[in-house]
Order: sequence, then C-alpha cells, then structure tokens
Amino acid sequence: MIKGFKEFIMRGNVVDLAVAVVIGAAFSSVITSLVDNVINPIIAAIFGQPDMSNMLVWTLNDAGTVDVADDAVLSFGAFLTTILNFLIIAFAIYFLIVVPMNAIAARRKAKEEPVAEDGPTEVEILIEIRDSLKKQS
Repeated sequence: MIKGFKEFIMRGNVVDLAVAVVIGAAFSSVITSLVDNVINPIIAAIFGQPDMSNMLVWTLNDAGTVDVADDAVLSFGAFLTTILNFLIIAFAIYFLIVVPMNAIAARRKAKEEPVAEDGPTEVEILIEIRDSLKKQS
C-alpha cells in the first residue's frame, strides 16, 4: 500500500499539479496587486471612486439601534465590484499571459515544423516500390 502511494506521488503529473498550484497561488497575488494598485486607481481617476462597494446598499430590518449586527444589509454594489474585479483579472490574465504565451508557442511550432519539399508523396513512393516488386517477381 505504501509502495502504491509512493508511485502515485512520484508520478510526474502529481508533482506538476502541485507545482502549478503553488505557482498559481503566487501569481494570484501578482494579479491582485495589479488590479488593486494599477487598474482600480485608474478607474477611480475616471469615475471618481475605485469601486462600487458603497453604492446600491439597502438596510433591511433596521432595528434603529447602534448594533448593526441586527440589520440585514443588501449590498449589490459590493457584488458588482466583485464581478468587475473578476472580469478585470480575467482580462489581465488573458492579454498579459495567454496571448503572449500562445504567440510564443506558435513561433516554436513554426520553427519545429518541417518544410514540405517538392517531391513525391509517401503514397507515390509506396506505389513505386510496389510496382518495382511486381517487376522483380
């Protein structure tokens, strides 16, 4: 049983997955910093505030007391801010990571693909071999 577990852990895909999770967690903080420290301030400069957390807020069951814990608060602005942050992060990841990586992969693939020569195809060569074997027999 221990041997099977050891083989499972030592498989390349499990180790690759573990590395991907760690790198993903570290990269998440980079993207979050980009959104919080670069993109949201630009949004704040354009629209006057960095997010919509304080917009579209309704308090239900207002007890009229100082204790806010008794109140039910609907905060659609915070929800919209979360959706907007997700879209900004997805946009940043796509255009800063995915597009350049796809371009690099396409360049590598173009370099690796053999250039087709003007010559007989495999089928034509096989036909020639077949015909020459018929002539010999």
